[in-house]
Amino acid sequence: MQQTLEAVDVSTNELTDSSYTGSVPSWIRDARKTISQSDTNFFKVSPVRYWADFLLSLVFAYSAAMIYLLAPLGSWQQIAAFPIAVFWLYRLGSLIHEVCHLGANEMRTFKVAWNLLVGVFTLTPSCFFTRHHRDHHSQRMYGTPEDPEYVANVLEAGNWKSALCYSLFIMAYPIIVFLRFLLAPLSFLHPRLREFVLERGSSLTLNLKYRRQINNFDRKVITAMEVLCFIRAAAIPLAVFTGAAPLSRIPLLYVLGLTTLIMNQMRQLADHHFDGDGETSDVESHILDSCNFTRNDPLTLLFFPFSIRYHALHHLFPSLPYHNLAGAHSYLIQHLPENSPYRGLDRPGWWVVAKRTIFGGERAATATS
Repeated sequence: MQQTLEAVDVSTNELTDSSYTGSVPSWIRDARKTISQSDTNFFKVSPVRYWADFLLSLVFAYSAAMIYLLAPLGSWQQIAAFPIAVFWLYRLGSLIHEVCHLGANEMRTFKVAWNLLVGVFTLTPSCFFTRHHRDHHSQRMYGTPEDPEYVANVLEAGNWKSALCYSLFIMAYPIIVFLRFLLAPLSFLHPRLREFVLERGSSLTLNLKYRRQINNFDRKVITAMEVLCFIRAAAIPLAVFTGAAPLSRIPLLYVLGLTTLIMNQMRQLADHHFDGDGETSDVESHILDSCNFTRNDPLTLLFFPFSIRYHALHHLFPSLPYHNLAGAHSYLIQHLPENSPYRGLDRPGWWVVAKRTIFGGERAATATS
């Protein structure tokens, strides 16, 4: 089991910073050359930083969640613990993004620990994220209708009916994920049903058009994680039916999971401008469609943990570890020419981009550095 969990990401092709095909604009080549000439190796992972952020988030998230779940219903302790639990669970869950981008042989113990202590307990194992997230980064899929993380595929700007459907889907999603793992054994009743579940139900995406490409390694990893997540999912109603937990435990867990999911969806509203036309884009359009948020407004700080607010930089250099994004950005700003388009990727704050994603309108003016 440990060997399987360690290898969760091995079969997926890590999108390297030089993997884009086609013509690469000079300003992107300049950015790559500038980073490579730095005396600092911005691509070097700091295990201490990863473990410190993980353990700190784990302690705060689970401690607050325990108080929220065990305190008397409606008590001040429960009310006070709820936002703390949501914030730290969101922060803890966001590390799935870092697990996804670590190299196949990097920090294997960390990957195992995150999956066992977070992925299973929250029903979000990394093997249900890594493949589709890397597809989102790929030039082949970015911005197309099949892009699993392109919000424009599930939310039409300025369309209230689309916004309503999007909101209802988000409300139902925690239940869908729970049932997906609780009913996982049924998928083995027929080979076609199993293939359908593997292809359509093994990615944590709201885009129903996305089809996951399954290989033999995926089958083994997904099956292994399904067993653990099934045990976790089944334990929730079992605890209620046996009297080990009150009936209120189920709606309390739902509200906790839903609110954490909403936090993540709020972030995704401003990761990109979503100006794609559905066709495969070139590398320049891909990067210019992405946003950096360098200012410390409250909503940006809330929705973008672990420096992932440098999202355009992340798409430019996907293998940059999160703890070096701020440093790499500062280095580029200091050394790139004044007319480099990279400087124009900065946006004033989360809401400036998010409101356009929701309501439509002109792209926000480029912020000056």
